[in-house]
Amino acid sequence: MNEQQKKIRAMLADRKGILLVHYYARPEIQEIADVLGDSLALAQAAARSDARMIVFAGVHFMAQSAAMLSPEKIVLLPRLDAGCPLADMAGPDAVRKMRQDHPDAVFVTYINSTAEVKAESDICCTSSNALKIIQALPPSKKAVMLPDGNLARHAAAATGREIIAWEGCCPIHQALTGEDVAARRREHPRAVFAAHPECRPEVLALADFVGSTSAILRFARETKAMEIIIGTEKGILTQLAKENPEKTFIPASDALFCDDMKKISLDDIERSLTTMQPVITVPRQVSEAAKKALDKMLAVS
Repeated sequence: MNEQQKKIRAMLADRKGILLVHYYARPEIQEIADVLGDSLALAQAAARSDARMIVFAGVHFMAQSAAMLSPEKIVLLPRLDAGCPLADMAGPDAVRKMRQDHPDAVFVTYINSTAEVKAESDICCTSSNALKIIQALPPSKKAVMLPDGNLARHAAAATGREIIAWEGCCPIHQALTGEDVAARRREHPRAVFAAHPECRPEVLALADFVGSTSAILRFARETKAMEIIIGTEKGILTQLAKENPEKTFIPASDALFCDDMKKISLDDIERSLTTMQPVITVPRQVSEAAKKALDKMLAVS
C-alpha cells in the first residue's frame, strides 16, 4: 500500500466507513476495497453492512442502489459524472408507456438502471442472477427485460422463456464483435473464450463460457485452460491475474474499456472522505418503490 492508500484506509476507519469497489474500477482502488465484487455482491454488501457510511467506487446507479438499500447510511460517490450509458437508455416515462402496452407482464429490470426506472419495475436482476430471477417467475407470466437487450436475449435462450427485450445495450460490450473474437482465437489457438452476457448474441455464440464478472472469475479459477480470452471490461484482468498468476488472460478487444468505471481516482476518494461529499440520495417516493424491486431480487438471490 502506498501512503495515499494507507491514508484512505485510516480515514475510512475513523469514519466507520467501508469502501465498495467494482471489478472494473482502477487497480489501485481495487487493492484497498473492503468489498470487491460485481453488482450483485456490492448490492448485498450495502444491504447487510453495519458501517455508518459507504464510499462507492463504481458508477451512479450502483451508489443509488446502495443508498436505497441502506437509507440510514451516508453513501458517497466521489465522482457524480461517473455514469452508465446503458442506464440512460431507459427512462421512467418510456417504461410506463411499455407497461400500458403489456399490462400483464412482469417487468424485470437490470440493476444497471436509474432509481426512477427501478421504481416502475416489479423486480430487479443482475447479470449474476438474471437466469435465476427469470426461472422463478410464474410460468404463465410474460416477462419484459430492460434495459439491456443482449442480456434479455441471452436469458430467453438459456431459460426457454419468452422474453420481450428492451433495445438498450452497454456500448462497451456491444463494441466487441465476432470478428474480434475470431482474431484473438487465431492468435491464441489454445485459449478458451469467456464472455459477459451484455455482449452481442453472435459473440456469445462463440463463447466457451458466458457469465457475469464474478462467474467469469470462478470459471477462470476452475478451468484447466492456461489461456483465456476475456470478453468483458478490462478492469477484471486485475483480479483475474491476482487469483491465477500461472494463467494468461487476453482481452478480446481493446474497445473493452469503460471510461466511466475508471473516473474515480484515489484523489477523488480522499477528497470525498475529507468533504463528505457528494452524498447520493434518492427521493423517498422513488426510493420506496425501487427498493421493493431490489428487495425482491435479493430475496430470490
